[in-house]
Amino acid sequence: MKVITHSGTFHADDVFAFVVLRAAFSDFEFVRTRDTAAIAAADLVFDVGGIYEPGKGRYDHHMRDLPRRADGTPYSSVGLIWRDFGRKALPGLIPGIEDGALDPVWQDIDSGFILSIDQADNGVAPVSPGHLALLIEAFNPTWNSRQSYDEAFLEAADLARGILVRACQQSHAESQAMALVLDAVRSASDPRILVLDRKLPWEKAVYECGLNELLFVIYPNEDRTSWYCRTVPPEPGSFDQRLSLPESWRGLQDEVFSNAAGIEDGVFCHPSGFIGGARSQASAISLAEQAIAAVGSGKAI
Repeated sequence: MKVITHSGTFHADDVFAFVVLRAAFSDFEFVRTRDTAAIAAADLVFDVGGIYEPGKGRYDHHMRDLPRRADGTPYSSVGLIWRDFGRKALPGLIPGIEDGALDPVWQDIDSGFILSIDQADNGVAPVSPGHLALLIEAFNPTWNSRQSYDEAFLEAADLARGILVRACQQSHAESQAMALVLDAVRSASDPRILVLDRKLPWEKAVYECGLNELLFVIYPNEDRTSWYCRTVPPEPGSFDQRLSLPESWRGLQDEVFSNAAGIEDGVFCHPSGFIGGARSQASAISLAEQAIAAVGSGKAI
């Protein structure tokens, strides 16, 4: 299999497209050229050639009638390559990934990581200093460098692969966390209190799966020496809470907090009332139960 992209200056989209293809098809001949005869003879061509015909392995996007996403955003070469080969690439990026995780991880990477490169490459969104696209472009040789563009491209690809692998690992971990959160929800005795046996990201499951009754999440710290009672924001990124911890607890610590909350092993309650802590899971759950009961009874505590 012979794969071709253009020679000379490179950008994030062609570098990441190469990384995706290398993960999907580990064994292929790769050439960077603008020679029309070589391009015509290749099995797969991306970001060059002036032709967009996926059925013939042609993935250019530099034409008037360029390929677009369903929302109208123009594709870059990595968007097209990820669309058609991303799922095949994922086992090469995350060895051992479960079949059931392929679609969720593919979609998550496509709608965030890949889309941002599409937007930057096509000038759809502003590219601020430090943007991933500029970081990859910085690998192009300077005017006084003796390094070839092909050498620099492969160097940039090494970095790009590390970044993509990490992004996929994070997405995969979020997918696994969502499954664990939903399992805990199904076994919960009270739909307003979610008890987790480890610290993991729970926000995505809450908002994407419609856990509208949930008010508090109970989980341990990394070394399980404390347990947190965390309020749930009404929407992602909000600093508000669906139900705050009681005013009378806020800002208190240790024994003073324990006495106010009626538990033996209290650690703290944040001044804003969005989180409290105790030494045991039972006490952390008690904090949530008391806060809910106080609202139900109309009692101010």
